[in-house]
Amino acid sequence: MLSLARPLIHAAVLLAAVLLGAGAAVGQTAPAASAPAVAAAPAETRPDESNAERAKSQPGNNAPFWRAVRGSGEQAGYSSLPGAEKGTLIQSFQQYPGSRFTTAGEAWRQVRNNWIIPYGGSLLLIALVALGLFYWRVGPLGGHIPDTGRKIERFTPFERAAHGANAAAFVVLAISGIVMAFGKFFLLPVLGGTLFGWLTYALKTAHNFAGPLFAVSLVIVILTFIRDNIPKGSDLTWIARLGGMLGDHEIPSHRFNAGEKLLFWGGVFAMGLVVVASGLVLDKLIPGMDYTRGQMQIAHMIHGAATALMMALFMGHIYMGTVGTRGALDGMRTGYVDEAWAREHHELWFDDIQAGRILAQRSAPPVPPIGAARPQS
Repeated sequence: MLSLARPLIHAAVLLAAVLLGAGAAVGQTAPAASAPAVAAAPAETRPDESNAERAKSQPGNNAPFWRAVRGSGEQAGYSSLPGAEKGTLIQSFQQYPGSRFTTAGEAWRQVRNNWIIPYGGSLLLIALVALGLFYWRVGPLGGHIPDTGRKIERFTPFERAAHGANAAAFVVLAISGIVMAFGKFFLLPVLGGTLFGWLTYALKTAHNFAGPLFAVSLVIVILTFIRDNIPKGSDLTWIARLGGMLGDHEIPSHRFNAGEKLLFWGGVFAMGLVVVASGLVLDKLIPGMDYTRGQMQIAHMIHGAATALMMALFMGHIYMGTVGTRGALDGMRTGYVDEAWAREHHELWFDDIQAGRILAQRSAPPVPPIGAARPQS
């Protein structure tokens, strides 16, 4: 009984104190009508008196409470959780003259919702529409030279394994990232809140696990292909004539043409490393960082902007490696391309193989049927 009575007694005492305080506040007399309009302020005003006056003159004004909660970013409350800023309820932000943002979190939200999401989504849609129009008007490239039946190794098994692992991780990251960023616009109305919530949670988990795989495989891809992506003088001719994509034949190039080299240095190397670095920050895999809210917000904005640019570039790479160029997918799937394909799309690389300057595995010519003329070499 004592254990039940003690809380009741405490509650009654607390209620009485609140009622007495409220009665005292109500019993205060208002200043006389004949008092001067502007009176001298007392030397010191206690906080409880100023709050009481504000409660009477501005009922419902919670600004003092939120100012106390936000603070100046120097005083934090108590929290038993370890880590930076765990005792700070709301992230503070020094409002600059002319700025409409009062917190850094609000500024980050506005940048994400008003810049990264609409402009990033528009970039991806523009790239997709442009590739569709190009395929409709031009169609797949190549196929002007008949196949010879003799094959040249274009990619080794190790190169194909590195590219395949990186491509698989990229697909998982791209699909999950698109759903998390834009899914509420085109999936949420169709699936509903419950199913969409489960889907985004599963994709977020897959995104976090595929990120490190993409980072490791990206470094392997860079180290594997960097030698063949060094710019050469012939690349200037390729760029000046747009690779001959709008003409009858392609401009001669080495193992990778200038367009593929631009993709390597801009999309794989530059944007890829920026995306990986910012993603590792978001996954909290960088040792020595405090992972404050400001750091995470900056990493998120960099990650979103760089990802949109990289995905737009990779869309062109995926197009050219699949439906955009005849026989290109077979080269990555089997590792071999026909000599006619090599001569048509990478003539300088084919000439180096023919002259023995580049060692590449080559298949024997096919055996013609009995009575048929042998193909000329």
